[in-house]
Amino acid sequence: MTFTVAIAGRPNVGKSTLFNRLLGKAMAIVDDTSGVTRDWREGEAKLFDLRFRLLDTAGLEDLRPKGSLAARTADRTKSALEQANVILMMVDGRNGLTNDDKIIAREIRKTGKPIILLVNKCEGSKLPPGFNEAAALGFDEPLAISATHGEGFSEMHEALLPYAPKDANGKLIVGPSSQGMLGGGRSWRERDRKAAASKTKPTTEEGESADDAEEMSLHLAIAGRPNAGKSTLVNSLIGEERMLTGPEPGLTRDAIPIGWSYHDKPIRLVDTAGLRRRARIEEKLEKLSAQETLRAIRLAHVVVLVIDAAQPFDKQDYTIAQHVVEEGRCLVVAINKWDTVKEKVATLRMIQAKIEVSLAQVTGVPLVTISALNGEGLDKLMKEVTRIYEVWNKRITTGQLNRWLAGMQADHPPPIVAGRRVKLRYMTQVKARPPTFAAWVNKPVDLPESYTRFLTNGLRKTFKLEGVPLRWLLRKGENPYEDEKKR
Repeated sequence: MTFTVAIAGRPNVGKSTLFNRLLGKAMAIVDDTSGVTRDWREGEAKLFDLRFRLLDTAGLEDLRPKGSLAARTADRTKSALEQANVILMMVDGRNGLTNDDKIIAREIRKTGKPIILLVNKCEGSKLPPGFNEAAALGFDEPLAISATHGEGFSEMHEALLPYAPKDANGKLIVGPSSQGMLGGGRSWRERDRKAAASKTKPTTEEGESADDAEEMSLHLAIAGRPNAGKSTLVNSLIGEERMLTGPEPGLTRDAIPIGWSYHDKPIRLVDTAGLRRRARIEEKLEKLSAQETLRAIRLAHVVVLVIDAAQPFDKQDYTIAQHVVEEGRCLVVAINKWDTVKEKVATLRMIQAKIEVSLAQVTGVPLVTISALNGEGLDKLMKEVTRIYEVWNKRITTGQLNRWLAGMQADHPPPIVAGRRVKLRYMTQVKARPPTFAAWVNKPVDLPESYTRFLTNGLRKTFKLEGVPLRWLLRKGENPYEDEKKR
């Protein structure tokens, strides 16, 4: 059991800073620019012995013409507030009370939810003038806090305590500590080095065994250029207007994780900010958004690259796809706005040809035509996502691999270098996610890349590994398990 707490207030009062502090990690982008947060986001928060679901909402503004971006953002915030058991309203103690604070207080009061008033930026023993002004809002006594420095959190804990779930004896129900929805990650190179050196069970990027990983939720990231329809696709998949959408480019700024399930399979769905060419990224805020997107890709299992059917697979689409492959993630390409295409056969052939040439190292990347706005092709898309995820997790026995390797070398022997033939003596799969193979070679440095590609293509064809990245770790020496066989 848990309870839900929402943070609300006008823009730039420190809501996202408090959100990150209570989650124990930087999940929300924080910047001095007003109105950084647009879509509300959630995480599992911890405050001493309290565990609760925490919602970070966009700042509410006074003037919101109907249909404007501010009005649509406010609608998303109100949707989040409806889910809360208690609302933390924040005001800025340094700048004092504003007319927007008063208007927002009236709107929040209409929800009928319990409200705790927090006056932020109250560092040190001397309270700023804005603390006393906050009493004019008519709530209970305000609490002085500093989200940046973690001050005043004991008082906030006492204020939240009455809303925490309790058992039949009135004892507080304390849930397990959570690591949040976007845990830290290591580079694939570090993971591969550890996997190659280990003789234990292969591990995933989360550090868990492959057997345990089968029970994990599928981490699915939606990526692409701005205005390709990523947020619309997320809304269509989950069946609700969760993400802010509209004609304006760059609406999504944070990487927003959402808990979801598809055919009873738990999925952590992440909507990301659109990635433009690096040369066009100038503002600090956009750079932070791009970094969040790249991080979401690194932590994903499967990445759906959404491309616009009217501008299919341009240079930036290729750059994103290449990054997904380099990180060892599964890639599924979704051609959005397919309902607007007139020459469907010719367009599809052209896109397929571009992908085959651009991603020659990963043959068989799934390609699905969809209309996110109309909900067309989404079942087919998710079937490809789950299928490629299973391929990504596939494991092949050492016996199968070495019988296959012997046949490959018999049909097409490695080259002779300096009068001596290069020979692969033994191979095994050291990990999945992505499938990674270690091979012991008498002369690793002399094995040409073309022969490694030959083996990679053979692996894909024989063991049905199309569409996922494959990695090789070449080791010098004899079969490391030869002595064990003789015992």
